[in-house]
Amino acid sequence: MTPREFLVSAALLLALSLPAAAQERETLGWGRILNNDFLGDGKDRWRSSSYGVSLVRGPGWSGDLPGRAGQILEYRLRGEIIAPRALNGPQSDDRAYAGMLSVGLHTHWARHGVEASMGVDIIATGPQTGWTDAQDWFHDLVNQPRPSPSVIANQVPDGIHPTATVELGYPVALSARTEARPFIEAQYGLEDLVRVGVDFRLGELGDGALDLRDPTTGQRYRAVTQDRGGWEWVAGADVALVGDSMLFPAGFGTQTRDSRWRLRLGSHWQGGKDVTFFYGATYLSEEYVGQPEGQVVGSIKLNFKF
Repeated sequence: MTPREFLVSAALLLALSLPAAAQERETLGWGRILNNDFLGDGKDRWRSSSYGVSLVRGPGWSGDLPGRAGQILEYRLRGEIIAPRALNGPQSDDRAYAGMLSVGLHTHWARHGVEASMGVDIIATGPQTGWTDAQDWFHDLVNQPRPSPSVIANQVPDGIHPTATVELGYPVALSARTEARPFIEAQYGLEDLVRVGVDFRLGELGDGALDLRDPTTGQRYRAVTQDRGGWEWVAGADVALVGDSMLFPAGFGTQTRDSRWRLRLGSHWQGGKDVTFFYGATYLSEEYVGQPEGQVVGSIKLNFKF
């Protein structure tokens, strides 16, 4: 991202942070999602772990997105660890270890049936995030393999990467209880990519709710809910064309693949407006040239509010 693009993005974030059209914002909901490969295929490699939390604020929520950008704001905080195939030993040099920590601001709206979101995340990478130290401490505590000195020395370096993301989706009712939502997404910054895909919902639990997309798995986690209970099944698939990626430093020797795809399945349960649970599993295809196979990552959300 050029300095000019960064300044434009920063100005956009500042403008979006202003009170919405003579109305003060209130907290509409919180979205949280934990991803871990131990919850999927039971292994500790590649897209190893991430956690995201989103605070959604706006002038109110009627069950529908507003007609213009800037009214509904999502304040996002994320952390993520990407690891080689093994943290030490002969398979620890297949890709660079990457620790990431980010803050971002996104807005969501809809016009003429098209749902839109856009925003900017400021993503820090490298030892400055402290993730190698945290993982080393935790794995020592639970008697699991710890990152070797060579893995720590050859990780993605310190950096700050402003990253812009835009998504357009078009929900289509297939039946009274089934919805398809084709979407297209573009990202520029930490990784440059264009992605197309579709999400499906079976059930009515998500009617009038606001779902946010997890960057790693593509799972849509719920941030604003309605006061109802029950189950809902979700599924999705997408494919991305990838350009530059800061996650594959030129000096390390591993090259990103020019395409990736994801398949996901999950279920939402809600016992009321403030008691929710979600579990999903996502297959992530190979991300770099020479990666021997894909992986399955599990996603979970449990929310109680008293």
